Amino acid sequence: MPSRRGVRDRDRGQVAIEFVGTVPLILLLVAAVWECVLIGYAFSLAGNAADEAARAGAVTGDAACAAAAGEHISAAWGMTAECGPAGDIYKATVTLKIPVLYPGLNFGEITGTGGAAMEKE
Repeated sequence: MPSRRGVRDRDRGQVAIEFVGTVPLILLLVAAVWECVLIGYAFSLAGNAADEAARAGAVTGDAACAAAAGEHISAAWGMTAECGPAGDIYKATVTLKIPVLYPGLNFGEITGTGGAAMEKE
């Protein structure tokens, strides 16, 4: 009959090996969740910037539209804004680059659109 001590000696270091094996998986999961957070934040930024740009453009014109779109967005997001009237609606489209782990390292684009009723004089 084998001793209990022999069984314990064979399992020595098992926790350390499992920890070393699971750490990369945990880090990949954290990176994937962080990327999802950044993509969601980019959608929120693009939509909000387009809404603000459309409101400003409906009241004062194209120059104010572009300025309002970029007011709260840093250059790392690679923002571009297109503004102009479309009938009785003033439309703004804001495009941001999708970040990979942090803004500045980009791989795609997200577009937000907004519209506001034209102000009549």
